[in-house]
Amino acid sequence: MKAVAETLGVARSHLHDKVHRLVKPRGPYRKPDDDGLLELVRRLIDERPTYGYRRITALTNRERAKTGEPAINHKRVFRIMRQNSMLLARHTGRRTGRVHDGKVIVMRSNLRWCSDGFEVGCWNGDIIRVAFIIDAHDREIIAWHAVVGSGISGSMIRDMMLEAVESRFGALQSPAPLDG
Repeated sequence: MKAVAETLGVARSHLHDKVHRLVKPRGPYRKPDDDGLLELVRRLIDERPTYGYRRITALTNRERAKTGEPAINHKRVFRIMRQNSMLLARHTGRRTGRVHDGKVIVMRSNLRWCSDGFEVGCWNGDIIRVAFIIDAHDREIIAWHAVVGSGISGSMIRDMMLEAVESRFGALQSPAPLDG
């Protein structure tokens, strides 16, 4: 063994350990209290099946804080979820459904509306933010809202949508669903 160790340039003790070591297959890493943690993680995932491991970690740590238990690492939750096939499918960036071929034009009005927003910086430092709804057929601006110095809120967008429907259809609801 001495000649082999010298030829390979390794210690004899290393070769001895290699030859006489009992082969012990290493299984998946587990901690003793993983089973209790698995029950909590499974319950949270059943309540919120679209949450990923980081959100589940935050919820798990909130639950554990209520009982005075220490917080756990997100990598541990990831490992537990991976070992039990509870991870979400990876996002590939590919969408299913209608393929956007660059054509937004339609054959008549009120079939498809589009919306967008922009902001304009003024010389005095104010910022004007504008949101609008446009008909994809005739390119007419149906409704718009502008604000100075603040953001466009969700209530402004809802009011703008209601204004657009009222101006086009004279009612609070369109006669047919719009494509958007």
